[in-house]
Amino acid sequence: MAIADYPENMPDQKGFFGEYGGSFIPEQLQVIIDEITAAYIEMKQDESFWNELHYLYKHYVGRPSPVFHAKNLSSKYGGAQIYFKREDLNHTGAHKINHCLGEALLAKKMGKKKLIAETGAGQHGVALATAAALTGLECDIYMGEVDIKKESPNVLRMKVLGARVIPATHGRKTLKEAVDAAFEAYVKDPVNQLYAIGSVVGPHPFPMLVRDFQSVVGREARAQILEMTGKLPSSVVACVGGGSNAMGIFSAFIKDKDVELYGVEPAGRGTADGDHAATITYGKPGIIHGFKCYLLQEANGDPMEVYSIASGLDYPGVGPEHSFLKDNGRVNYQSINDKEAVKMFFELSRVEGLIPALESSHAAAYAVKLAEKKSKDDVILVNLSGRGDKDLDFVVENYGKEYGVDKLG
Repeated sequence: MAIADYPENMPDQKGFFGEYGGSFIPEQLQVIIDEITAAYIEMKQDESFWNELHYLYKHYVGRPSPVFHAKNLSSKYGGAQIYFKREDLNHTGAHKINHCLGEALLAKKMGKKKLIAETGAGQHGVALATAAALTGLECDIYMGEVDIKKESPNVLRMKVLGARVIPATHGRKTLKEAVDAAFEAYVKDPVNQLYAIGSVVGPHPFPMLVRDFQSVVGREARAQILEMTGKLPSSVVACVGGGSNAMGIFSAFIKDKDVELYGVEPAGRGTADGDHAATITYGKPGIIHGFKCYLLQEANGDPMEVYSIASGLDYPGVGPEHSFLKDNGRVNYQSINDKEAVKMFFELSRVEGLIPALESSHAAAYAVKLAEKKSKDDVILVNLSGRGDKDLDFVVENYGKEYGVDKLG
């Protein structure tokens, strides 16, 4: 599809990006969500709110995060020069802290007493627990039982920070089920709690709200790459599960038609009929968790059970803005399977000394494929959305021997 112009003022007042987004929730809950929307729109105009948030970005998170020229990786694969936006260097180890601080400040100003959320890989959970501790709010994190076992370092961090980690024990016991459980808990007391959604998903205003907070990544990266190279990148690459890190960096380049944008989904074990979470690649429009998006679904419309080695990408839906960008043709969505992601996990560690999150490994793995097809004058900017500390035990236990790592040796 040819790239269409990107409309101004997305989403519209009802929270739609074209036909995607909106708010499909019970009427009694919609009243509370409308209050959140009104409070956020008011706060967007409040200079003191942004001053406080940007102070925390600089002095607490450590922003701006740097952009790094991966010369060794670029040389190995030839073709384009690869640069990484180092969100892995943020406090808590990923991009998630960017929107969690914003959501915590919003909750505090609204008089909420508790933050409630889901988490997959645990990065959103750690970031929200951190923001809750900083702002003096209680925090409940719902996490799939499978992911709790897989991402134990992050579970311990959340507990040390004072959050309650509550297991989701139904279905596949992963991210989708954690969202289910968090929504159920939120509906029981929406007055005193704020559901701090962990990506650009959910009913309006959350896809807009999370994107706005994550847009700091794109603004910084655009200025940094211009300073370093004297030009805009040829391509920008980011992994996509729900899609928050991708929307954060894409937001600064959407209107630059000469900049190719690539969203990288998890192909999992590489089968089209299951064992993956490549929503945009194989899904079709549907409704999940109160919003419309591309959705992996059964014949009856129910969300399909999905899988990815990267717990943060293991979701059957995707952000509504990503769904719009797919139809609009502005973003090219590709996929990387488990084996390719694990290979890049070790390769980036050994070639550049960067241990990436499994989620980010998907983006880096596609970037080297893309680099081989480009010229040396081309620049590929990759959002390295998180670090791999959380994944070390799982990766070494399951793939260590293949890559010469003996956990006991």
